[in-house]
Amino acid sequence: MEYGVIVTDAGMEHARRLLVVHNEISKVLNHWRPRAGAIEKLYFAKNSKTAMPVGEARGVLFLALAQAELPVFEYSPNEIKMAITGTGSAEKHQVQEMVRLILGLDSPPRPDHAADALGAAICCAHNLIAY
Repeated sequence: MEYGVIVTDAGMEHARRLLVVHNEISKVLNHWRPRAGAIEKLYFAKNSKTAMPVGEARGVLFLALAQAELPVFEYSPNEIKMAITGTGSAEKHQVQEMVRLILGLDSPPRPDHAADALGAAICCAHNLIAY
C-alpha cells in the first residue's frame, strides 16, 4: 500500500530524534491500522558503534507498537532473506529485487532500509499465513 523511511536531522538532539521517530511511526500505525508489527533482529558484525542508537530507535518502535496494542514479531536477517529469496545467504540487491517482484513495484524499494522493512513485513505475512 505504501512504504517509506523516517528521516531525522543528524544535528537534532538525540532525544528529540527519538521523539520524531515515535511520532511518525504512531501516525503510520493510526493511519493504516495494521494487525501486527515486524522488526528485524539486531545484528552488528561490522559496526558496533551504531548498536546503542539503533537499539534505542528499536525501543521507540516497540513502544509505539505496544501502545497500539499490536503483537510484534522479530526476525533475523537470515530468516527474512530465506522468506524473500529462498536462501539465507542472499545478497542485499537480491532481497531488494525479490521484494520488488513480490510487491509488484516498478523499481526496487529505496533506500535499502525501506527494502529491509518491507522484507520483514513480507516474512511476517508468510509466517502468519502459515498459522
